[in-house]
Amino acid sequence: MSSENDVQKKAQEAIKQTDQKAQVKQMVLWFSALIVGGALGWLNIPVLNDLFNFVATVFTRLFQFVAVPTIALAVITTLATLGTKKETGRIFGHAVVYTMLTTIAAAAVGLALYIFIAPENLPADVIGAGVAEVPDKLGKLSYYDHFLSVIPNNLLQPFLAGNVLSILLIAFAVGLGLANMPKTENVQMLMKVINGLQELLFTLIRGIVYVLPIGIVAFAGQLAAQIEAGVIVGSLGKYVAVVMGGNVIQFFIVLPIFLLLRGLNPFTVFKKMSPALAVALFTKSSAATLPVTMASAEDNLKVNKKVSRFVLPICTTINMNGCAAFILVTSLFVMQNAGFELSMGTMITWLFVAVFAAVGNAGVPMGCYFLTLSLMSSMGAPLGIMGVILPIYTIIDMIETAENVWSDSCVCAMTNNDLKDSLD
Repeated sequence: MSSENDVQKKAQEAIKQTDQKAQVKQMVLWFSALIVGGALGWLNIPVLNDLFNFVATVFTRLFQFVAVPTIALAVITTLATLGTKKETGRIFGHAVVYTMLTTIAAAAVGLALYIFIAPENLPADVIGAGVAEVPDKLGKLSYYDHFLSVIPNNLLQPFLAGNVLSILLIAFAVGLGLANMPKTENVQMLMKVINGLQELLFTLIRGIVYVLPIGIVAFAGQLAAQIEAGVIVGSLGKYVAVVMGGNVIQFFIVLPIFLLLRGLNPFTVFKKMSPALAVALFTKSSAATLPVTMASAEDNLKVNKKVSRFVLPICTTINMNGCAAFILVTSLFVMQNAGFELSMGTMITWLFVAVFAAVGNAGVPMGCYFLTLSLMSSMGAPLGIMGVILPIYTIIDMIETAENVWSDSCVCAMTNNDLKDSLD
């Protein structure tokens, strides 16, 4: 008996070593692709730039293609399996608590930096020129319209439009409905079809991840070409320092502290989730990154599927660390330039406004920008500053999305660690 156990242990150890070697090989390949793409993009060769734009668009569309069904199927299958069991409530509770704690921490870091660095007002002529950069339809958005758009009025429209919050609502309803239906033959057959579709989807996702180094070369080349050509230029000085500084502190200090407090090694979690972080950085969409986030969590971090397929789709929608900080700092900056009095009470109030606004934001490119614009428009604040920010928002959006996905990964890892002994 002991010899059989020794054989099993050796086999498990061999599998573990193989996985570790594969992860190291993947990291080397990804970083090599990043360096090659950046170097080629910096040359700013028109033919190469066109090729990079084409390949980057192809990969972005592929991620968007698998992201929508991933969100829906992951939530449906998890809720249909767990239903109204106690472990469902525990998983959801842990995810929400960690989401709120990390999001409030991100906003608080942004507020502290804003007070410390104290950005000055912009010249009136700069703000006036920025008005032209704000699209008319965005200037007329209201926060009321944003939340109303979440409620679906038909089954297909949210999937066609990629409305993440609406898709999540539909998935919750279908999953809970399946969990509470009598376990008839028809229901069992339907669940087999849904589970089969999910298995097919994850096979496609792993295929995309396998060829992703090609996409990384294109994404890196595209970004380097834009920087070299001067598309991403200028800064608003102290404002940019506040936004970027807050992201860096949250990414490298605050979230690792959360992991350490729960007994997890931040370096290990970061290394195993790095594929998702790289995709988030370039796609600028946590929703589009979700397939890679889930694959990394399950294949690399070995998170229980009950946790990863429930927590990550929810976090993609409500766990927006970078967005909360951006909404708060940008709103304060716009209001300051509009002459609003920024007392400590006002700033703390806006901290919670930013947190709850971020929770309602969709994980799509420029989602935080649109949402902040809606808030400022509803208050009658000058929108010219949003136009001034727009040219540099590409870089901000990249960093924010990577931070959002890193936070999603941390919440998933902490939830899995807390509940590992109580889940099957």
